[in-house]
Amino acid sequence: MNPVLPGAPPVDVALPDLSRWSAGNSGIPFVWRFVAPGGEGAPRVTVQALTHGNEVCGAIALDWLLRCGVRPLRGTLTLIFANTAAYQTFDAGDPFAARCLDEDFNRLWDPSVLDSARNSRELSRARELRPCYDTTDYLLDLHSMTDPCPALALSGRQRKGIALARALGMPEYIVVDHGHQAGRRLRDYAQFDDPSDERNALLVECGQHWEAAAPIVAQQATLRFLSHFGMLERGFVDAHVDTGDLPPQRTIAVTDVVTIETDRFAFTSAVAGLMSVGPRGTLIARDGEREIRTPYDDCVLIMPTRRPRKGETAVRLGRYVN
Repeated sequence: MNPVLPGAPPVDVALPDLSRWSAGNSGIPFVWRFVAPGGEGAPRVTVQALTHGNEVCGAIALDWLLRCGVRPLRGTLTLIFANTAAYQTFDAGDPFAARCLDEDFNRLWDPSVLDSARNSRELSRARELRPCYDTTDYLLDLHSMTDPCPALALSGRQRKGIALARALGMPEYIVVDHGHQAGRRLRDYAQFDDPSDERNALLVECGQHWEAAAPIVAQQATLRFLSHFGMLERGFVDAHVDTGDLPPQRTIAVTDVVTIETDRFAFTSAVAGLMSVGPRGTLIARDGEREIRTPYDDCVLIMPTRRPRKGETAVRLGRYVN
């Protein structure tokens, strides 16, 4: 193991050995599909972990579900460990490096990319998994964040996404956004982003990548998601879902996405996820010669990056809405 990268957060979770799930049962490695008694039918529900190889909370949650032997009461349940090749490179000495191998798996979900002639290890895996998403009615995509931050539900830009986030009742913060300039997310793929199509997706950021609380959020979000669609035995839900009072949900609409244009991007002062910046016009970052200022009072900074890279998102700017 390499020496710990300076400034890297501690890894406070035990990473599961996923080799036991490698064969899958669907004809695709690391993809498990279970059909309720009576045959395949609606709803077709998918829960995904490891869209990014170093975001391990979802893998912990799905490993737990599989070990519990969970089976759907109705419809079809698919559990996917997506970028397992990146996950298998995880090293606590440099835990950020396992995010991907060649490129971001979560920026590939446009037909112009998926059907193109170009290739990478992530793109090959995306094409392999694409039929799973094409036959999914409702998708929960489990993620985590680089820095400590309250959990977030990223609902996309359609009203149906907000409605799904509110049906779960958690996490507290719902972020309405259009995605990233660098490429389309899986959450926004095809039918999931079509306002006339009932099929839907939700991306949940469960907390900081390797904090002990993140797998708990992933587990609770998964249980509530599956319970919402009537997939689970009531006794199992009652035994494992937290029955404590949930805080009222709050919705943040993203108005601006700051994409890094140079190799000289830096925030002008310390920033944190969901912090509010007071007066309009406050300088928050410089990107080469470009100044980045808040467009309105009480601007909320959403998931500011700690590892800026040219072409990627530095921060999203938003405000609370009804």
